[in-house]
Amino acid sequence: MKHIKIMLICTICCVALSFTASAQAKSATVINRELSASRKRIDSLDKLLISILGSRQRIVQEIGAYKKKNNIPPLQPARFREVVNKAIIAGGKEGLSPVFITELMNAIHEESLRMESDTTVKN
Repeated sequence: MKHIKIMLICTICCVALSFTASAQAKSATVINRELSASRKRIDSLDKLLISILGSRQRIVQEIGAYKKKNNIPPLQPARFREVVNKAIIAGGKEGLSPVFITELMNAIHEESLRMESDTTVKN
């Protein structure tokens, strides 16, 4: 009789664990499906972001050619401060921190200077 009670308790525990595992697996499936949709939206936005950066860099190349033609140095500190300040304000409206926006704009600016320098050297 004692063994039957132990077996019954073990069986109940196993059934309970299997239901719990099954519920967790279903939850993971639902979570992955929900994340998948969000990740697809992020992928789409990343693609758009890269496209916009590419368009921006093509304009930078035009500016680099203009600066070379008119003997203007690539680095214009006042203009860069203006760009960063505008970006910080716009970023704040989107809930982005000034530190993040400053770092982002610094990275974009460094690439822009590199491209402008390449343009002024090539032309």
